[in-house]
Amino acid sequence: MPEVQRPDLAAMLVPLGRALAAAELPILERHGLTMWGYVVLLDLGDEPVYTQAALAKKIRADKTRIIGVLDELQQRDLIRRAPDPADRRARLVSLTPTGRTTRDRAQRDIQEQEDRLLSPLPAAERKAFLRSMQTLWASIIAQQG
Repeated sequence: MPEVQRPDLAAMLVPLGRALAAAELPILERHGLTMWGYVVLLDLGDEPVYTQAALAKKIRADKTRIIGVLDELQQRDLIRRAPDPADRRARLVSLTPTGRTTRDRAQRDIQEQEDRLLSPLPAAERKAFLRSMQTLWASIIAQQG
């Protein structure tokens, strides 16, 4: 019996990812965030403080282009930047309470939208899908180290 053909993972995931990102834009705009600003806020939640260069590397952004994103977030009191006591040339970046609240509200609204997207799946399949996605995501992040 021949194996059932299916599209490659990238062929399925890339259009889904693009559709999800497009659906997130109005939500982010309501919260006054750009996609890059949201990515910064999400990643600053993982660690209390990053240097600007380490943050850019982690989120795979050009370190010179991220400066404008950080400037805008700082002007809105969503992040704080301070000289690194160990290296005065480096800047440490941290999330402010306002930034944490903004990030959490945007993430809640995005995940509510995702729940609606996943609603056609039975509850057990939804949980399995999300668990599988988290496992794959963690594996890829670990490999990128």
